[in-house]
Amino acid sequence: MSEWNSSGDWNDPARPAPERESARQAAAPAPAATDSRVLEKLVGALTAEQRRSRRWGIFFKVLTFVYLFALLFLLRGPLIGGLDGDKAATHTAVVEVAGAIASDTHASADNLVGALRRAFEAENARAVVLRINSPGGSPVQAGYVYDEIVRLREENPDKKVYAVISDIGASGAYYIAAAADEIYANRASLVGSIGVVSGGFGFTGLMDKAGVERRLYTAGENKAFLDPFSPEEPGEVAFWESVLENTHDQFIEYVRKGRGDRLADDERLFSGLVWTGEQALELGLVDGLGSTSWVARELVGAEDIVDYTPQPSAFRQFTDALGVSIVSALRTQMVESRYDLR
Repeated sequence: MSEWNSSGDWNDPARPAPERESARQAAAPAPAATDSRVLEKLVGALTAEQRRSRRWGIFFKVLTFVYLFALLFLLRGPLIGGLDGDKAATHTAVVEVAGAIASDTHASADNLVGALRRAFEAENARAVVLRINSPGGSPVQAGYVYDEIVRLREENPDKKVYAVISDIGASGAYYIAAAADEIYANRASLVGSIGVVSGGFGFTGLMDKAGVERRLYTAGENKAFLDPFSPEEPGEVAFWESVLENTHDQFIEYVRKGRGDRLADDERLFSGLVWTGEQALELGLVDGLGSTSWVARELVGAEDIVDYTPQPSAFRQFTDALGVSIVSALRTQMVESRYDLR
């Protein structure tokens, strides 16, 4: 009786013994091939282990770097404090106005006013430069900063204030710049946007399609003023437009006070349009083209620059650096893992 064996041959008793032996030998794996496969597996395992070790090595090196960075940062405070506290050399004070202007941002009135006061109080600061890179923001915060610049200028008539616009100085940022003695920009800077904007959404049509009914209860006829889930009321829209117009008039008044007769007689100035630095120069929105270092060197005569802008706490900077380092290390491990899977 014939049966199928593990090598796939027929064990046929009728088959001659020499033939059956030859078939078994042919089916058996060659010793050289077996050794080659074992060697390949061993090399692959060693390579994977080396990659894992390298990844962990990178991770621990990053942690070591972060630890050393933290120690350096803790020592940095006293060292820099000592240097800043003894500003023997004449310098140009710089205050950054960067990002959105709002009460909860780095460019809040509290931060900027405090920095301006420190800059004006510094005996060796020959002038103050507002280094602006902001699209604007709250007219209230900008107004606070404007008023403080005017007050500090009156108290310190020998210390001029320059505004230097880098990428953008628009809307509330230009509101602040207008308080300076002079404004400078790059020829490609975006300047202006002297206007006020307010926007929202209306969802009444969507609610009708979804079969949603609005139920609103108020005490006070205008408490639901401009509710986005209710139809617009012409009277409410007209009133809100009057608020925006009044805010716009305040903006225009402050710009005219700051710039005076340097402004061109062009009705588009206060239309909300934004201009390049070259166009702004022609319109009288800026006094010239130049950078912060150029102003410090050529106009102030004090090339050394000291930044009075308040910085995040050492702990905040450390945690930010730690987060970036950990993300970088994890990204490296992920990339290495992809290579292991190939």
